[in-house]
Amino acid sequence: MVYFLPMIERKDILQDIHKAIKRGRIVSLLGPRQSGKTTLARNFAQPGSSTYFDLEDPVDSAKLAQPKNALVDLKGIVVIDEVQRQADLFPILRVLADRVPLPAKFLLLGSAAPTLNTHISESLAGRVERIRIGGFSLKEVGMVKYEKLWLRGGLPKAFLARTDEESFVWRKEYIESFVSRDLPFYGVSLPPLTILRYWIMLAHYHGQIFNANEIARSLGINEVTVKRYLDVLSGVFMMRQLQPWFANIKKRQVKAPKVYFYDTGILHGLLGIKTREDLLAHPKHGASWEGYVIEEVIHSVAPDEVYYWATHQGAEIDLVLFKGGKMYGVEIKRQDAPTMTPSMRIALEDLKLERIAVIYPGEKRYELHKKVSVIPFDKVMGGMKALFE
Repeated sequence: MVYFLPMIERKDILQDIHKAIKRGRIVSLLGPRQSGKTTLARNFAQPGSSTYFDLEDPVDSAKLAQPKNALVDLKGIVVIDEVQRQADLFPILRVLADRVPLPAKFLLLGSAAPTLNTHISESLAGRVERIRIGGFSLKEVGMVKYEKLWLRGGLPKAFLARTDEESFVWRKEYIESFVSRDLPFYGVSLPPLTILRYWIMLAHYHGQIFNANEIARSLGINEVTVKRYLDVLSGVFMMRQLQPWFANIKKRQVKAPKVYFYDTGILHGLLGIKTREDLLAHPKHGASWEGYVIEEVIHSVAPDEVYYWATHQGAEIDLVLFKGGKMYGVEIKRQDAPTMTPSMRIALEDLKLERIAVIYPGEKRYELHKKVSVIPFDKVMGGMKALFE
């Protein structure tokens, strides 16, 4: 049996949900399975109550077989979990959300972005505020636990497990369940063992430029299918496809996306990494660190847009951020004392970056150039001000 520690409070996300519900009629909380959406929703309605519906529960699903009859008389905040599983709900929600006066507001929980976005665009345009959540962030768990968060990932049951072994067992079971139960629901028709092989191959591509042709040859399927299944995994919040930025320069630039697992715990589960010692000895530990830092930077900075940039001549910037109409660069180094590189000089000149932050696991901040600063990882939580001012 796996034992878990008490849940970590997620005050910022909870505050965002409260504000969104106060502002609007319908709020959609999107995130991967087991990321804590249900726990957050319990602040607004309790499972088993008349205002809480879980569409993976046959009883609740049956209650909503006639959705208007089930929902029309409810008051307060109504929570509907895994809402993407019942497409006929969305036109009814539009009617119920347009009532004056408004007796009930709706909090929709979902783990499949494309499906939900399609339904929202078709039926609920202008009526929904979307909030994206992931697992725990560095700000929520504290810097003292950053290595634990990196190793286990941020999914609450993985992070809060009593031991690394119990966390690893939970993540393996999560992966097997996801492959055999969830992905077929979203249109992945390959046998579970083939899907698992595909996901393991993606783990070895983590932090690299995606090569669909190579994976297609290895699995014996076509390239279009490989790309489509990557889109499915991105849509259920498992994979990030970091798109390339194209600058108006004469150099040949890379056009394919880089792929990252949102959650390093899932990545490590697929790679068989159980402990800190396993992680530091693994050939992918540098790429794992890069993906971990990228997610923390994006969470902390909340940029308007994110990309990477690379040329066929070898120049590259790990992360290109747009914030407030300005472009910034982020380089991530797993070394003691990063130095100025030719790639940084080329990026400053070709991209006209405001600044570059070089993030490393050390303790001291220092300057490499008037526009390039080396920043300790623990400063990431400070956002834009800590990284670029």
